[in-house]
Amino acid sequence: MIRFMQPWWLLTLVPVLALAAAYVWRQRHRRAYAMRFTNVDLLRTLAPKGLGWRRHVAATVLLLAMVALATGMARPAIDTREPLERATVMLAIDVSLSMQADDVSPNRLEAAQEAAKQFVGELPASYNLGLVSFAKAANVLVAPTKDRAVVTAAIDGLTLAEATATGEAVFTCLEAIRSVPADGAAGIPPARIVLLSDGFRTSGRSVEEAAAAAQAANVPVSTIAFGTDSGQVDIGGQLQRVPVDRLALAQLAETTEGYFYEAASVAELKQVYQDMGSSIGFRTEPREITQWYAGVALLLVLCAGGLSLLWTSRML
Repeated sequence: MIRFMQPWWLLTLVPVLALAAAYVWRQRHRRAYAMRFTNVDLLRTLAPKGLGWRRHVAATVLLLAMVALATGMARPAIDTREPLERATVMLAIDVSLSMQADDVSPNRLEAAQEAAKQFVGELPASYNLGLVSFAKAANVLVAPTKDRAVVTAAIDGLTLAEATATGEAVFTCLEAIRSVPADGAAGIPPARIVLLSDGFRTSGRSVEEAAAAAQAANVPVSTIAFGTDSGQVDIGGQLQRVPVDRLALAQLAETTEGYFYEAASVAELKQVYQDMGSSIGFRTEPREITQWYAGVALLLVLCAGGLSLLWTSRML
């Protein structure tokens, strides 16, 4: 079905139809004009005998070319079904104050940002990718998208805040995964969560609840621990120890059948999604066909000119 992306341009058909009406009116009054035309020899030169119906063909074809051009200005389009990969990976990055500890160079947050950007660079372009940051609460910074530049920019813009809601991060990622449009496919898409943190939950729902929810949704959560047991940060003028909760992060990964890393290489991170599978949906997108109308108009103009030359020795 053809639809028009800028239908107001169809108003350009009005002068074309007016010209067609003028041509018809002129032809119907042609005999009356001929009776008042005194130079009969010149009249025969302008309108040679024997053309009959053919004298209208070139003009009709030219008017059809004008109709095609005017219609093309409205940007006609046809709906096409485009295949769309639904498989989704969610990155969840801890931005709690403990992530400013410099026991990992240059500090835990910057190390996590670098690892996350390497992961983004390696992820297949067909997959959706989203970003969640979490401290006292978890927030979706980038909904699942195929635009890697948006995700990378959001990773670079992360800022620190108080508390650590690890469980809420997983729940928020699951909600984002469920938001991926079905586009005709069944169920939620194949998905993975990659959580980068230094551990110890201090806010929100428990890690155990989050692990159970991810397991029920069949979404593996892979965790990457940043930091050492000797990490310290200055919070409110007091130096506080911030050791890494490896146990909680490892159990979250194990319960959901994900992977647990401490110093993840790019090669290791590929394991996160290599067995994820695929889910293809279909999205209806308009495909502009203005060039078809322009091509038809060009052919009609050439045809009108050729017929006119053939029958009258004039271009039009």
